[in-house]
Amino acid sequence: MSMLPADVHAALDELLKALSSSDNTLRTNAEEQLNNEWVTARPDMLLMGLVEQIESADDTTKRSFAAVLFRRIAQKNRKDPASNETKEIFWSLPQPQKVAIRQKLLQCLNSEAVPQVRNKVGDAVAEVARQYTDEAESWPELLGVLFQASQSSEPGQREGAFRIFATTPGIIEKQHEETVLAAFTKGFKDDDVNVRLAAMEAFACFFRTIGKKAQQKYYALIPEILNILPPLKEAQDSEQLTKAMVALIDLAEVAPRMFRHLFNNLVTFCITVIQDKDLGDQARQNALELMATFADYAPQMCKKDPAYASEMVTQCLSLMTDIGIDDDDAEEWNASEDLDVEESDLNHVAGEQCMDRLANKLGGQTILPPTFTWLPRMVTSSSWRDRHAALMAISAISEGCRELMMGELDKVLELVLPALRDPHPRVRWAGCNALGQMSTDFAGTMQEQYHSTVLPNIIPVLESSEPRVQSHAAAALVNFCEEAEKSILEPYLDHLLNHLLVLLRSPKRYVQEQALSTIATVADSAEAAFGKYYDGLMPLLFTVLREDQSKEYRLLRAKAMECATLIALAVGKERLGQDALTLVQLLGTIQQNITDSDDPQSSYLMHCWGRMCRVLGPDFLPYLQGVMPPLMELASAKADIQLLDDEEQVAQIEQEEGWELVPLKGKVIGIKTSTLDDKHMAIELIVVYAQVLEGSFAPYAAEIMEKIALPGLAFFFHDPVRVASAKCVPQLLNSYKKAHGDQSPQLFELWSKTVDKVLEVLSAEPAVETLAEMYQCFYESVEVVGKNCLSATHMAAFIESAQSALEEYQLRVKGRLEERNETEEGEEESEEMLFAIEDDQTLLSDMNKAFHTIFKHQGPSFLPHWERLLPFYTEFIVNPDPTQRQWALCIFDDVLEFCGGESGKYSQQIMKPLLDGLSDDVAANRQAAAYGVGVAAHKGGPAWAEFVAATMPALFQVTQHAKAREDDHVFATENACASLAKILQFNAGQVGDVQGVVGGWIETLPVVNDEEAAPYAYSFLVSLVEQQSTVLPPHAPKLFLNIVQALEAETLQGQTATRVAAAAKQLLQLAGIEPTQMCDGLPTAELQRVGRGLFQ
Repeated sequence: MSMLPADVHAALDELLKALSSSDNTLRTNAEEQLNNEWVTARPDMLLMGLVEQIESADDTTKRSFAAVLFRRIAQKNRKDPASNETKEIFWSLPQPQKVAIRQKLLQCLNSEAVPQVRNKVGDAVAEVARQYTDEAESWPELLGVLFQASQSSEPGQREGAFRIFATTPGIIEKQHEETVLAAFTKGFKDDDVNVRLAAMEAFACFFRTIGKKAQQKYYALIPEILNILPPLKEAQDSEQLTKAMVALIDLAEVAPRMFRHLFNNLVTFCITVIQDKDLGDQARQNALELMATFADYAPQMCKKDPAYASEMVTQCLSLMTDIGIDDDDAEEWNASEDLDVEESDLNHVAGEQCMDRLANKLGGQTILPPTFTWLPRMVTSSSWRDRHAALMAISAISEGCRELMMGELDKVLELVLPALRDPHPRVRWAGCNALGQMSTDFAGTMQEQYHSTVLPNIIPVLESSEPRVQSHAAAALVNFCEEAEKSILEPYLDHLLNHLLVLLRSPKRYVQEQALSTIATVADSAEAAFGKYYDGLMPLLFTVLREDQSKEYRLLRAKAMECATLIALAVGKERLGQDALTLVQLLGTIQQNITDSDDPQSSYLMHCWGRMCRVLGPDFLPYLQGVMPPLMELASAKADIQLLDDEEQVAQIEQEEGWELVPLKGKVIGIKTSTLDDKHMAIELIVVYAQVLEGSFAPYAAEIMEKIALPGLAFFFHDPVRVASAKCVPQLLNSYKKAHGDQSPQLFELWSKTVDKVLEVLSAEPAVETLAEMYQCFYESVEVVGKNCLSATHMAAFIESAQSALEEYQLRVKGRLEERNETEEGEEESEEMLFAIEDDQTLLSDMNKAFHTIFKHQGPSFLPHWERLLPFYTEFIVNPDPTQRQWALCIFDDVLEFCGGESGKYSQQIMKPLLDGLSDDVAANRQAAAYGVGVAAHKGGPAWAEFVAATMPALFQVTQHAKAREDDHVFATENACASLAKILQFNAGQVGDVQGVVGGWIETLPVVNDEEAAPYAYSFLVSLVEQQSTVLPPHAPKLFLNIVQALEAETLQGQTATRVAAAAKQLLQLAGIEPTQMCDGLPTAELQRVGRGLFQ
């Protein structure tokens, strides 16, 4: 029975016909009518009318369309008339209407007999259920209907129930486990394959929503799930097998260990799927993806399986030979000019990507043996596809197997280099690819040790008759040259550039573009050595920049701009001469002629202006007024965000480049990332201008701070924009400081508008990695503005944000500890966990620098705020985690260094941690503790005198550590040496046998690494020499050597170095040692040179 009048139904019926019309005008008018007369004016009638259309329309297409439209309208937002809050349309309806609509919707679900329509109705039910779940309210009758449907004799009803569970798993999340287990078990054993697969998908979605402890109760279902697979393969049902694999991939990501007891069986099955060429490619690739997912999330389980590594490598290599099937001589491949053609769905690409993941996750010890069982045979095979696959495999595994392959590069190159002369062009291309990848993955070693092997072999490939091979050889040279020192490249420049100049005359534009990129990289690496080629190249580039402005040449001109400005950066302003003006004028002309928003020259041009600013320095100022307006426009861009209501809109956006799709509450949000990338780039370039031009950039600083940098700190759509904005803020403050002075009212006015915003983001920033950048922004800004720039309110706000950050840090540490407790013995920490730990260490480090900077510029006035966090410091200082102990020690050091005698109030909290820190297992903590004792001796006054004297035995122990002079420990040793010197210099009254202690202290020298510690240690030595201490003469040869070592290491600078040098000569006089003889006896020629220099 209809709940709406007949005229309403008639009007709605006409509207639905118009909305599904093929006539664009009719459809557009209907959309307007829908929005204005129904969605806005009477949404309750619209939703009920649509449900009644689903219930009573004779035409299946109309019922299906009504269900789709219901779902779309139900999730649109509108202002709730009762509360004025923004709510989804269904949820904004009064309670009686919601109940009536949902009941009728369930009736439609029960009565609909056509599968396609029932699925659409199910989607509508799922949308309403999702809104109830999101609002934490119940829909009591829904579960009963769905569980009843899952037991129905009609397969479509059973499948429909599981489809709704899959879409809105929250509705069963809180049900009793036994009920849920029984429903899924029955679903997995269902006679109908569609029901079994719907149950799999629903289980995977449900499993993701429950906690780890609850998940374990469902591990017993895995055998039932895996039993669904073999019949699908036997039936050669690729489509259904593909769906099943997707559900398993979801489960493997969430809880790979639940497959542990049947993992070998699953490996065996998946390998048979991958190698079955009668199955569809997608099914085979999904089986490969499932196996690779286990490598990502459970590498230890994969390593332990006896078959996994060898079988997976074999299948990957086999898939990688599935290439160029109808193009044996590569004629079609070489004729193609679309080098970025999408190939991610092809078998050979799937194989390559999987090899890369296996190498990165399982490492060289697991992957190299099975790989190199095959590669030597494949490289010498008569089939070009085998040779190509072998070379691409080397490219794929080199990053993950870096450590082991590094020692075998000679053998690897013996496999790769012959490929550069292979008769088949695709093999030569793959050889270039392998060399390019190796040049990046083995950067440094490849360039330093193998340049004489690599360059003479790859440069001739630039002469290949195939343009694609030429272009790829040039691209590989980019990888090699960008990691090479100029001294390595210099002997090859003539040969290399002559070949690249030939490529500039290629008939293929993409070859010319790549040649320009390679020349630019060579210039960047060769620096001044490139000057020799300047006269031959720059006029050519100017010609390109002046020529044809047609669309197809835009990227070529962009590359020419990049090349010209990188050459300018390499050779410098003097060599450029008048060409600098010519180049800047050409760039200006190109900028004025850009009219299309998609012109690639725009983004290249922005970077080119930045380079010219670095080249010209202050001489760039006249051009700034032309450069800044388009840069400001890009940097001011707002986020382009679209709420996508239906699958059509999602599909349309997916076809466009530069969009990221984010699922949110049953909807999809599209974010145009290309706009945000440009915004990020523009802000980065503003940072360059502010750094280079300093005070001259001040006229732009206030506007940029207000409209770009400060809003950018809270631009939560794009992390890189926030990071670039954080780098920008201190540079803009510095511009103002340089222009107006460090005590100027202009600087303080800009700071007053800035500081609150910066403090605000310290509490608001959600990403740990970016929060570290925000703390860096804060302390660099305080460093620029200087003494007493923070009020009590500012310091209190800082402490609030720090407290919040530390509490969240402790929760993350606790979560990782729980995760570790759940891992199996011998299982390595996941890559994600290692990255998270690294991010947290960076955050703590930047927070520490912020505390340090505040103490430095605010002194004791910060103490009342700082002491609010004492519970954290006392907890951190005894934590088993050395990072936390170091964090607390460094902050105690700051209190001692910048608060003088007032630090004595906290002696009970600080003394024991310093003493314990001197015997810490971790060298960095011994260093921090030793430094703290030193500043207490130097600046703490009488309150610390007795304590620091008592630490001397422990400081000597630090210097006598078994590894005292090794790289990781030497800074602790040198800080202990400097701290002993400070105690002897500033607290000698508390030291018993001063002469004896000085004799022991001499043995702790030299200080040749730590530039902060060295001046204190050697200044104390100078004072002993000036006092003509009787302790020194017997040690004169050692002390002279230690002084020369410090001077040669340049840990002593300026006046300190001059005083120490004078003391060295006086020391030899005191000891009666002849200088020439002393200098000649120094252990190295460089030390002898420095020693003799003292007497010249």
